[in-house]
Amino acid sequence: MKGVVFTEFLEMVEDKFSAEMVDDIIEEADLASEGVYTAVGTYPHEEIVSLVSCLSQQTGIEVPDLVKIFGEHLFGRFAILYPDFFTAETDAFDFLESVETYIHIEVKKLYPDAQLPTFHTWREGEHTLIMDYRSPHPFATLADGLLKGCLAHFQVDAEITMTDRSQGQGTAAEFRIVKAA
Repeated sequence: MKGVVFTEFLEMVEDKFSAEMVDDIIEEADLASEGVYTAVGTYPHEEIVSLVSCLSQQTGIEVPDLVKIFGEHLFGRFAILYPDFFTAETDAFDFLESVETYIHIEVKKLYPDAQLPTFHTWREGEHTLIMDYRSPHPFATLADGLLKGCLAHFQVDAEITMTDRSQGQGTAAEFRIVKAA
């Protein structure tokens, strides 16, 4: 997993909790990397899982809730860090449809070793977008948070329904996004 995910997670923890909390969860997680990440580095996804689990233990906030909060935060950070990805589209659905055919292609140019999920999208009428998510990593809940962040970024009032397609593994899900009428 790319280091930018780790650096942004730790930044979010510091912003929402404290610098001490960052130190506490790194120490508690007992990471091979010792919690030292660079945005362009690559690290085992198990380390982010450990960090989130430790944060959950420290705060009493359930892991899925923390991961969704992080997904929303991460989308906002991506919009700041990679503004070129956000200039072509002005509609949330158009943007989400471009993730697989444009965004991920550009990400692979920047980070050839990135292990990205796949998204297949289709519309059911004007107000509904379906996204099929598949990943080698258990981050469907992160994708849910990223989708919420996307809707907030584009100022769209919509409801997201996530249906697990991986028997609780978090590696496959269907997202139904319905814009408010």
